[in-house]
Amino acid sequence: MSLTNTAIRNAKPGEKIRKIFDGRGLYLEISPSGGKWWRLKYRFDGKDKRISLGIYPDVSLKDARERREEARRQIANNLDPSELRKLEKAARAEHVANSFKAITYEWFAKHRTRWSTGHADRVIGRLERDVLPWIGSKPIADITAPLMLETVQRIEERGALETAHRVLGICTQVFRYAIATGRVRYNPAGDLRGALPPAKGTHFASVTEPKQVAEVLRALDGYEGTLTVRCALRFAPLVFVRPGELRHAQWTDIDLDNAEWRYLVTKTETQHIVPLSRQAVEILKELKPLTGHGRYVFPSARDHNGDRAMSDNAILAAMRRMGISKEEMSGHGFRAMARTILDEVLGFRPDFIEHQLAHRVRDPNGRAYNRTAHLAERKKMMQAWADYLDELKAGI
Repeated sequence: MSLTNTAIRNAKPGEKIRKIFDGRGLYLEISPSGGKWWRLKYRFDGKDKRISLGIYPDVSLKDARERREEARRQIANNLDPSELRKLEKAARAEHVANSFKAITYEWFAKHRTRWSTGHADRVIGRLERDVLPWIGSKPIADITAPLMLETVQRIEERGALETAHRVLGICTQVFRYAIATGRVRYNPAGDLRGALPPAKGTHFASVTEPKQVAEVLRALDGYEGTLTVRCALRFAPLVFVRPGELRHAQWTDIDLDNAEWRYLVTKTETQHIVPLSRQAVEILKELKPLTGHGRYVFPSARDHNGDRAMSDNAILAAMRRMGISKEEMSGHGFRAMARTILDEVLGFRPDFIEHQLAHRVRDPNGRAYNRTAHLAERKKMMQAWADYLDELKAGI
């Protein structure tokens, strides 16, 4: 049962620490000396954790419940309340010195709640690796444009020009925050526009022209990140499903022996069958020893149990790092690529293609086709598609 103010006031200490629970992880811890602390127990990344929510009666039952709900919202947004507190504590500890490091942590703590975990980790990782060791201890008002340039040129000199540009952009945001909060008057990072040579990336003019498709496929095959993301990148063009359906693929829906993947299309609330080519099956067999113990085929890198799907940004971020811009290719781009080439180059019937895209397809009498319509023909089409992509990559 939920706690009441009367129950809390009347709660007596015992010989050992007592815990009386309110619900949803919130409980009151009573020490043998009579002190009363609010605690919140929760799970994050598969681990049991707890944080303090204050001391009773300074923090009332109502206040404790509000703090509990705020912490649960953070957890729902994939943010660890304990880690957030550490960041805020670090910002307060450094704030007195008004250093670049202090302002950086303060800026980061205020913005990270709006970012994905992956993006937040990349931002703070770049700063802690490439900026703070050199200028973090300096008062932010003492950082000049030449000093800022020296910092990013150090990154450029090791061959990471794109990272140097990204770091300069992050520092620009930190200085803008410092200006807005009255800690500095100008932005030296903003004065470095054009000081670094432009970053050169690989660009693909079109993903429906076979020659450019071949370049995209070779780039995907050359990805050097985690095996899970690498397999997802290679698997995506073979099945051309919606990005969310790819990320949420579950091992229980995949029959490797019959080379089929069956799942519910949430957009249309219909069952769908994806015939798996020989190449697609090989990718899944390569990945299964790593992720087959969990629920998802392509789990989040932060979930070692495989119970959370890969983030919607994982594949897109990998493509961006390879120089494939969002204007040139997206997760949905594989669908447009397949639709165009299967029709115009390989000559498959449009209704076969529409079925495989999981679109609503109706017969001449207006009835929706069932999920097994033209399955034999679609199996042949999917194998022909995979073979064609291999030929493109090989330059045949």
